[in-house]
Amino acid sequence: MKFNKRLLVVWVVLALLTLGYLGIDHSVDGLLKSSAVVTSSVIVIALVKVRIIFREFMEVRNAPVLLCRLTDAWVIVMGVAMLSCYFVGLRLG
Repeated sequence: MKFNKRLLVVWVVLALLTLGYLGIDHSVDGLLKSSAVVTSSVIVIALVKVRIIFREFMEVRNAPVLLCRLTDAWVIVMGVAMLSCYFVGLRLG
């Protein structure tokens, strides 16, 4: 079995992103509260992780350019959709 250093590095980056999420302070005066910065940060971290997983574990890195662009577009569309829903919800609520 051959050791794949690239996958180890990717796994470490994903783990660090997860720990970064856990390190985000979700509390205000000791109470759990939602804030635009926290929510936006969590969404961005999730989207970065999705893109890494697409590229490294779903073998999109070596796929045709069209597939690479489509997966990148999907990540962007999902990010815009989630952030838009959140910020529209803040305005309406």
